[in-house]
Amino acid sequence: MSEHRFGYVALVGIPNVGKSTLLNSLMRQKISIISRRPQTTRHRILGILSGENYQIAFADTPGIEPSPKGGLDRVIRKTAMNSLSDVDLVLFMIDHKGWQHGSRKALEDVCGTNKPILLVINKVDKFENKIKLLPLIEESRNLHEFVEIIPVQANSLPHPDDFCIKLVPHLSHGDPGFPNEMTTDRTREFQASEFVREQAYLLLGQELPYSISVETTRLETNEKNILKIDATIWVEKASQKPIVIGNQGSMLKRIGTGARLQIEKSFSQKVYLSLWVKVKKSWTDRDTQLMQSGYTES
Repeated sequence: MSEHRFGYVALVGIPNVGKSTLLNSLMRQKISIISRRPQTTRHRILGILSGENYQIAFADTPGIEPSPKGGLDRVIRKTAMNSLSDVDLVLFMIDHKGWQHGSRKALEDVCGTNKPILLVINKVDKFENKIKLLPLIEESRNLHEFVEIIPVQANSLPHPDDFCIKLVPHLSHGDPGFPNEMTTDRTREFQASEFVREQAYLLLGQELPYSISVETTRLETNEKNILKIDATIWVEKASQKPIVIGNQGSMLKRIGTGARLQIEKSFSQKVYLSLWVKVKKSWTDRDTQLMQSGYTES
């Protein structure tokens, strides 16, 4: 029997508990974008980590909302739940706030998949007294028979390898499922779009419509090894365009500068990034528009 192990591990929980932050810490590079906005992660994104005798395909999933409000929310929730069908282990995440209504409902949904569940309690640095963590651990043990409970500070993991080693026994014996040099299943076009969306969220905060999306329309390297990227930021209403563009294009320029720096860091390549803002009316509630924008329920 092969000593090597391979498997899929899903990161699951309500929005904003730190799933993408944990994935990036484990991968030691940015795979998923992060922001304070709920549902920043909209797609299932794989982070593929190859160790000495194991390979883990981490599936970063959108936050599970107990009551989806519209077409986009419905598709995002379906994406999160469908991501659990083929995984070997679920990492269910809560944070220092404990078991809120949404977390309890999400756990019920995940328990219905009959997958082994490991509980990750994030943001333990928020506990002024670490002794206060103990009642939360005890409450968690009474809620479900987790295979293990691991408290973490996802944005500052001192030993990511030690964390991963705890997951390996739950994986199947077998060869790697991906080439060892591969770190994600997502294209560079998708990654570039996500870096632009992340900067828009970070810079505009609550001013920014939740429903924006970003589409990379060109990504090519010229003879000087400079990566030229064109991307379109889609909004639902004409009145939203000035918010994203800013006075004399100032906000769009800031979004582009921040995104370009992130793309250059991730791709290790000089980048020229050009951005446009266009209107696609009510796209979040139209199934055909959702599919055209890369959102499916499969």
